[in-house]
Amino acid sequence: MRLDAERLEFAAAIADFAARECGTQARLDELTENETRAHSPEILTKLSELGWLGVSLPEEYGGGGAGFVDECVFIEEAHRGLLPGLLAYTTGLTAAQTYLKWGNEEQKKLICSNLAGGVTEAIALSEPGTGSDLGAVRTRAVRDGDEYVIDGQKTWISVAHIAEHMLVLVREDSSGPKHEGLTLLMVPTATPGIEMREVRTMEARTCNDVFFTGVRVPAANVVGTAGQGWKHLMRGLSVERMIIAAFSIGAARRSLDDAVAYMKQREAFGQPTSNFQALRHRVADLATDIATTRAFVYDVAQAIDDGHEDGLSAESSMAKMRATEVAKNTALEAMQLMGGAGYAREYGMEFQVRRALAPPIFGGTNEIQREIIAKSIF
Repeated sequence: MRLDAERLEFAAAIADFAARECGTQARLDELTENETRAHSPEILTKLSELGWLGVSLPEEYGGGGAGFVDECVFIEEAHRGLLPGLLAYTTGLTAAQTYLKWGNEEQKKLICSNLAGGVTEAIALSEPGTGSDLGAVRTRAVRDGDEYVIDGQKTWISVAHIAEHMLVLVREDSSGPKHEGLTLLMVPTATPGIEMREVRTMEARTCNDVFFTGVRVPAANVVGTAGQGWKHLMRGLSVERMIIAAFSIGAARRSLDDAVAYMKQREAFGQPTSNFQALRHRVADLATDIATTRAFVYDVAQAIDDGHEDGLSAESSMAKMRATEVAKNTALEAMQLMGGAGYAREYGMEFQVRRALAPPIFGGTNEIQREIIAKSIF
């Protein structure tokens, strides 16, 4: 699909904001404290004041009331503009989908207003040995009167160390099939018994090992119906794939933009490298990959707005898989097109490469996405 004039204007406004706020490597280093953190409270506050955080969330819960296509426009352009803080936002946005579908009114208002206000929310699913196979979750929650007592460990939990709550998948009953007996709990991160260990990665992203030891939360913190956590997660995971697809398109466009700008001014053999046909054709292939994938991503986003999200598991997997691989390939090709400058930190392309390596892994590995797609075919 093509974006209409209003959405193109929205995209331009985001691009202008990004250029003003973090248009140089020095400014980006300042906001991320030389890549020691992935988020910037300053940027999140400004985005909240502009009304761009939670743009697709319902107005009655503090959101902007726009569609998911508008959300994708924001995520794509913000990621293209290198705005720090997007991980803190998009992680919460994924969690918000589950709260909106299955949570009670108090949970919906709390989480959505937090997200729109720049407060970080996390989602805790993966465990050691149970990353892609969430049905094998072993973190236990035992009902004790009007409370649950949680014991176990989660791993690779993004932004948990700065989040106000975690949406935690726990096992309440082991007597039936593995996808049954799972429950979702809203757990405040300040609850006694929670410990975290930060896990540094190749980029500014910080993940966490989260340990639960006798953690008590009210039974009222169940999100949806106890024992139905797996089913409740499905809508949120499809939207998560689309969020990853949107920011991957933004990353791919930024990589290509930077490479093209460099090639226009870099001379070799008496002319800009952008004049060499072999290089120009490689750029043409990259641009085509980005354009076709972007069109598909927005087609699926529009289908979500049209109310078809429950039937888009395969399509969202296609979008996530394809967009993340296009972003990774574009970054690697762009580095090669820039030669030595692509490897130098001051030009920023090495950062583009590093940030393109994780999306094919998180949010469900691309191998898992291919299996989801295959199951829809056979």
